[in-house]
Amino acid sequence: MSIGEFCNREVVFATRKSSISEAAQLMRQYHVGDLVVVDEIEGRRVPVGMVTDRDIVIEIIAKSLPVTDFTVGEIMGPQLISVQESEGVLETIRLMRASGIRRIPVINQDGGLVGIMSVDDMLDLLAEELAALAKVAPREQAREARTRE
Repeated sequence: MSIGEFCNREVVFATRKSSISEAAQLMRQYHVGDLVVVDEIEGRRVPVGMVTDRDIVIEIIAKSLPVTDFTVGEIMGPQLISVQESEGVLETIRLMRASGIRRIPVINQDGGLVGIMSVDDMLDLLAEELAALAKVAPREQAREARTRE
């Protein structure tokens, strides 16, 4: 299973030049705690960073700095970790765990943004798979009972 099959393709994003207020409004409007920061390159949205509600609080609000003095690009995380859409689910989980990240942008071969995957998305996916697996034993027992009558 490739991560591209399961990622959320409706990604809320901002640019480096977006204001902090614009970012916060997007987070509120779409009920998300993070935005993928992108550069527009030849018609593609190329992820260059992430900004979270926590970044806004820690970097600006907790320091009592004026939000109007900063852009998203100035407070976004320093290093972006992303995953190719062809990568497997388990490999993506390992990468997220090793990197200590809860959300990961999913990109295509050209580096363009195609989706995002979160820990919550992974838990939903794995819960569905485990629920399907749990139904195997009762079905096997029913099949055996029918064939042995």
